[in-house]
Amino acid sequence: MSKYDIIVLGSGPGGYVTAIRASQLGFKVAIVEKESLGGVCLNWGCIPTKALLKSAQVFEYLNHAEDYGLTVKGADKDFNAVVKRSRNVADGMSKGVQFLMKKNKIEVIEGFGKVKPGKKVEVDGKEYSADHIIIATGARSRELPSLPQDGEKVIGYRKAMTLEKQPGKMIIVGSGAIGVEFAYFYNAMGTEVTIVEYMPNIVPVEDEEVSKQLERSFKKSGMKIMTSSEVTKVDTSGKGVKATVKTSKGEEVLEADILLSAVGIKSNIENIGLEDVGIAIDRDKVLVNKYYQTNIPGYYAIGDITSGQALAHVASAEGILCVEKIAGHHVEPIDYGNVPGCTYCSPEIASVGLTEKQAKEQGYDIKVGKFPFSASGKASASGAKDGFVKVIFDAKYGEWLGCHMIGAGVTDMIAEAVLGRKLETTGHEVLKTIHPHPTMSEAVMEAVADAYDEVIHL
Repeated sequence: MSKYDIIVLGSGPGGYVTAIRASQLGFKVAIVEKESLGGVCLNWGCIPTKALLKSAQVFEYLNHAEDYGLTVKGADKDFNAVVKRSRNVADGMSKGVQFLMKKNKIEVIEGFGKVKPGKKVEVDGKEYSADHIIIATGARSRELPSLPQDGEKVIGYRKAMTLEKQPGKMIIVGSGAIGVEFAYFYNAMGTEVTIVEYMPNIVPVEDEEVSKQLERSFKKSGMKIMTSSEVTKVDTSGKGVKATVKTSKGEEVLEADILLSAVGIKSNIENIGLEDVGIAIDRDKVLVNKYYQTNIPGYYAIGDITSGQALAHVASAEGILCVEKIAGHHVEPIDYGNVPGCTYCSPEIASVGLTEKQAKEQGYDIKVGKFPFSASGKASASGAKDGFVKVIFDAKYGEWLGCHMIGAGVTDMIAEAVLGRKLETTGHEVLKTIHPHPTMSEAVMEAVADAYDEVIHL
């Protein structure tokens, strides 16, 4: 039986980052993967979707070339070539992870892994042992009873990335990050898109003003948005799909070629041996402490199968903290209140901390500042005036409670707010930090200035 210091089950951005950090710390490491290195994120999530979105953005540029004083004749898209480019990007990233495994002397064990009692892992009938076993098996598309996926007319995100033919009409159920990113992609490529959202606002976890701005932008681009609505049944017996939608005004039947179910994710915790080992779970999540230790010594869990935000960067951070704790380092538990969230539709969304509503509900006396990109020189020059930056501060101490952005490139700007909050900066300190001009990022400074009644360009 092969013996290791650490075995990691799953090679997504939680698993492979954990394995590399463990190797850096001097541990003998193996990683188990049943499919492709990099997991869902690199192969079927974060990375290939961004490749699709970039193609859509370039296509939009070509279609609006006249706005920039340019003439482009005969611009068209090759849907299959767009999908192929996305797959090639994903394949390249997965090969990059293979290289990193070799570089860091991590043994890759291919196959379906299960944890077993006695600090063992079984992979397709063969057993391996380790002092520490870290479970990072991720999640998959969640299926609702009213929306069973057949992989043809009712699909999940994986199929949405590899359709052989572009649909003329598409219904997207759910408007979280997955839903709105695919909504933007297909709409930009020329598909007629309808979004159905159960909550009163699309992207419901975001600040209300951000949600309303995205809805305006999406409607302007030709999408139909149905909020406070629920798909109660689907009929796939005909050529396409018919969805019965319950709304505040009654029932409505929508017809489309494809329905994409984007109603969240389901943890991959079935059939991996948790019950045999006695690892405690609660409502689809593995129970862990702040160092990701389960109730059974020597077994750990990170990423989407635990209760933190189901985000790639969260899984990576959890895995690094977990192995550094195993190595005896002094580690600081993750502050889940300071985790940035990013959505890569157009306009992009990025946020961290409390929304205005949450800050008020928690009893803060707040200062709120907002700066629209329509007043930004860089945004105007770029032809990207949709959106704004919104900041929320505690009026008493100046603590930066939240930052919410919607606009072009804001996912690359949010780190300023995350770092500022980590360092416990105040509104006045941000205000007195010189931001370069002209940039999109100076909208952060201007929004802070607005909160303190010192805004110049508005």
